[in-house]
Parts: sequence; structure tokens; C-alpha cells
Amino acid sequence: MKSENSLMALFGGTFDPIHYGHLRPVEQLTQEICLEKVILLPNNVPPHRAQPEASAAQRLKMVQLAVAGNSLFSVDDRELQRDTPSYTIETLETLRKERGTDHALAFIIGQDSLLTLYKWHRWQSLLDVCHLVVLARPGYPRQLATPELQRWYDAHTIEDASRLRQYPQGFIYQANTPLLDISATEIRQRRHEGRDCSDLLPFSVERYIESQGLYRA
Repeated sequence: MKSENSLMALFGGTFDPIHYGHLRPVEQLTQEICLEKVILLPNNVPPHRAQPEASAAQRLKMVQLAVAGNSLFSVDDRELQRDTPSYTIETLETLRKERGTDHALAFIIGQDSLLTLYKWHRWQSLLDVCHLVVLARPGYPRQLATPELQRWYDAHTIEDASRLRQYPQGFIYQANTPLLDISATEIRQRRHEGRDCSDLLPFSVERYIESQGLYRA
């Protein structure tokens, strides 16, 4: 079924803390695929990775500070209202119901997440509710782990970004976004060592981290 509506994208993450490696590729992506809105979805309890150092309230505040005054972004804190693991597919299914069946919906992930997507809860259902838009990551291969996964990827991948707007879900698009070698792990490590992080994240977020005493040794 074709959709003549605008394309809305969702970008989830632990954001512990949010940084330029999250923001700048997404900002460039909006130009590449003509996005009107990106909704940031901070995770509460990531089921497949270590627990965040910052609290849910602190991570939400950092995300809000990072995009304050930027009309491209909005923040959805629904996953932070849960006290159970955050499963992406369940959140996306809820958002699909809210948006309706005809609206184009995309979920933004990194190449690192694409390579481990088969470990996600009900990952095979993701393309039933949204498109996947993949951001490049430094040092990660383009080839998936098994021939079966590669066939799944090849069967759904498109090169024409306009098709993301024409259909509500079902495609994978590999974006030509910049390779920024920045990670939250690196930022936390720098903080633990008392090193400067001002080149890696917005000043408002850095100031909040200082005020909260986050990521100290």
C-alpha cells in the first residue's frame, strides 16, 4: 500500500550520555531522506546491554537539553515510564497504532545494531511496522553474520530513499551519513579519567553532567 504522507523517524538509544555521534549523522540524514521530524526515544532498561550509569531522569534531561530549540527533534519518554525491559518492537507497534496504517514510519539504527539485529526480541516483525534506516558506523562491516540474514537484508534493501515516503513500512535504507567515531563509552571513560569531553557533546549536556557529578571515577 502506498503512502502519500510525510515520513516520520524514530531514533532510540540509551543516551548515556547523548552526544554528537548521535545528533550530527541524524541531522544530515534528514536532508538525505527529507525528514520533517525525528522523535528521540530514550530506553529505560536495555535488555541486551549493561545498565546505564545515569538514571532515567538524568538521561531524559540530557536528551532534552541536547535538542532544546531545535524544531527537527522531539522527545518521547514513554519507554522511561516502564519498569520492565524496553523491547523496540513493542514500542514501534504502539506508535504504529497511534499513527495509523498508512503513514510512513522509519526507525533509525546504527550499522552496529543492524549486525546484531537477530538478537533483538521479535526482530523479524520490525519491517511489518516500519522501515529501517541504517547509519554507518566506523569499523563495522557491511556484511551480515549468516547467509540467511544477508538474504533477508538484500531482499528488503532499497537505494531510492523516496520509496521510504511512498510506503508505510517494509524497507531497509543504508544512509550515506558521516562516520563519527564517538561513543558514549568513550565519553564516560574520559570523564572517569578527568579528561575534557567538550568536543564530543553539546555544551548544555556537558554542563549538566558536571552539575550532576556524572561519570566520575
